[in-house]
Amino acid sequence: MCRILGSFAARADRPDPAELAAVSARQRHGGPDEHQVLSGPGWSLGCDRLAVTDPCGGTQPYRLPHLPGILAVLNGEIYNHDELRRRLAARGHRFPDRCDGTLLPALYAEYGPAFAEHLDGMFAVAVLDLRPGSVQLVLAVDDMGMKPVHVHHDPYDGSTRFASEIPALLAFEGVRIAPREDALDTVLATRTSYSAHTALDGISVLPPGATALVRPGAAPVVRRRAPHASEAARPVGDTQDVLRHEVRRLVTADVPVCAVTSGGLDSGLVTALAAEHTRETDAPPLHTFHLTYRGKWPDSESAYARSVARRARTVHHEVTVDPGEIPSLLTRTVRHLGQPNADPIALSTYALFRAVRENGFTVALTGDGADELFGGYDRMRAALASPPGIDWASAYADALSAAPRLLREHLYTSSYAAFVADEGSAADRIEQELRSAEAAGVDRATAMTAFETRWRLPAYHLRRVDHLSMAWAVEARMPFCQPSVVTHARELPAAARHGKRALYDAGAELLPAAVLNRPKQPFTLPIAAMIAPGGPLLETVRELLSPARLVLGGKVRADRVQKLLARHLERPNQYVALTLWALAVHELWTDVVQGMRIPVGCAA
Repeated sequence: MCRILGSFAARADRPDPAELAAVSARQRHGGPDEHQVLSGPGWSLGCDRLAVTDPCGGTQPYRLPHLPGILAVLNGEIYNHDELRRRLAARGHRFPDRCDGTLLPALYAEYGPAFAEHLDGMFAVAVLDLRPGSVQLVLAVDDMGMKPVHVHHDPYDGSTRFASEIPALLAFEGVRIAPREDALDTVLATRTSYSAHTALDGISVLPPGATALVRPGAAPVVRRRAPHASEAARPVGDTQDVLRHEVRRLVTADVPVCAVTSGGLDSGLVTALAAEHTRETDAPPLHTFHLTYRGKWPDSESAYARSVARRARTVHHEVTVDPGEIPSLLTRTVRHLGQPNADPIALSTYALFRAVRENGFTVALTGDGADELFGGYDRMRAALASPPGIDWASAYADALSAAPRLLREHLYTSSYAAFVADEGSAADRIEQELRSAEAAGVDRATAMTAFETRWRLPAYHLRRVDHLSMAWAVEARMPFCQPSVVTHARELPAAARHGKRALYDAGAELLPAAVLNRPKQPFTLPIAAMIAPGGPLLETVRELLSPARLVLGGKVRADRVQKLLARHLERPNQYVALTLWALAVHELWTDVVQGMRIPVGCAA
């Protein structure tokens, strides 16, 4: 697990070492164990390493003596590296260590840009081919987009630059810092950037399951690969068996491993199966982590998390955060994400992985991805229950938002409303995708799962988990996002995918009844209470949404935002609070963007 970076251009000058050092420094928090950047005429390739597999080996960029001219860097984990190493060794390749990424130059030498089709894992890979006659840069990410790579192409000089994190990418000279005009509407409509876009014009993120081919001086050509189809991706058994297989693979590492236990079904299943494996292998007991806030706050899940931990017999850590720290956490999460994310869970995620690292763990298993694959969201159930003739796609898109369409339009200034109407909203594109799928004969459950896993999950959840876990040099592993579980979920009968029925059946003998019978609740921040009178976030939100700021921005009507805040203070409401929160996060992000040249060495 690492942070990677690089540049590729047709010109012959060598990149400035000081510039490359600045890029690396901005994401060093994710790779504190080793650092190296190589460069030559028109190119650079670097890595800040978090040593997980074969900590004593695996120096990046990867190079093999018998394959001069091929360099590679890896962010992530390749779980089938032992199988691939045996296959490549049979073809005459030799490797200096057992690190998973060491085999990448040989894999590329055998298969060219199609090398990523053979990888099972979570990864963002860059391969630089400097051999005469075949000079090119190849970027590839895993099928679910668990490990992002951000890309900027300059159409004027033909250069392409990439990095694991946006603030690092912006340290390259010549990368523009221009917020997209539709960024506010997108964050209100979808809570984060949509599809392969980021909130910054000119910076994109490679889509899930994509490979980008970059020739000297040319723009990246992005192609989506077929899903990974190795033996490990073929599900065997029922849902519990398939998930157990993946949890056992992922709980095995060369560094300490723990689990994040929110108190819900998804993380509870992962926790139970991981603890089961540690007991059967006589390994030390599994450690679990749950975050809560000091004081009495609504919707606390601590009792459920403790119940899961007792049942699984783990060493449980209940991490308590002082609410007074929340404003500081907000600034830090926005800085690490590099773009607005309106889900208050970001603060909790950041604080939780901080505790994981401070307690000596490098790898943490999580339950991310289950809702998208097994139909766990209320919006999915509502769409499936919607009778013919009802506009279910519009209601579905509204359920994704931080502010429903009518409220957004009420808050916008006339000029910004006209811009959104002319350009179209991310919500419009979501509705169109869902309606088009249904018109083509795709059933609603399949259409929603396809949308959620291709666009929503990577942009909204996986990039956040990647950035905020790696802010503390923690590798987050997600069993539900592995190929075998994804394939199994998609092949289940429709009824088993509705309301996570298959997961409830899988957890019947593993989890406490209280957890199985409780209503669904996301692991998040009690935002309505924290913006209420006397709440720790009220003054921060007030400052960020001051009339002077909003008038200067010109996108929302300051008077209507103030009325919305007054209404919330009179009668705190979760939905109104989320709208206020999204607006505040966007305002804070614009401040961060204005001075995005974050000081080198900035602490996590």
